[in-house]
Amino acid sequence: METTINKSNRSYPGSCLYAMGLVGAAVYFISQASGFWMGVVGFLKAIVWPAFLVYEGFSHLS
Repeated sequence: METTINKSNRSYPGSCLYAMGLVGAAVYFISQASGFWMGVVGFLKAIVWPAFLVYEGFSHLS
C-alpha cells in the first residue's frame, strides 16, 4: 500500500515573514499617499518591496 504525502499542509516561515512585511509596507506606503491612485501605487509597491530591497543591497556591494 502506497503512502501519499499531503504537501498542502506544510507551513513555511518565510511566507509568514513576507506576509508581515507586505502588511507593514502596505500600511506605510498607503499612509504616505496623497490620493487614491497614489494609494494604489503604494499597494503595488508593497507587493514588490523585496525586489527593491535586494536591488539596493546588491548595488551597495559593488
